Amino acid sequence: MDDLLKILNELHPDVDFAAEEHLIDNMILDSMDIVSLITEISEVFDVTITARDIVPENFNSAKALYELIARLEDEA
Repeated sequence: MDDLLKILNELHPDVDFAAEEHLIDNMILDSMDIVSLITEISEVFDVTITARDIVPENFNSAKALYELIARLEDEA
């Protein structure tokens, strides 16, 4: 989780990603942020995020993103 929080904090250092649960709903993350996240997560965690994974539920919080990463790692 620490690596994911580091990636998120590089995008928006002013956001408390450990507590925020509405990153998409509150428009904290935009489409460009999502593209950057997908790239960084793919490189750091060695997973592939597909189009079917790019849904608000997977990107609304750091916890949801971490659960997505864990699921993708298990599938690999």
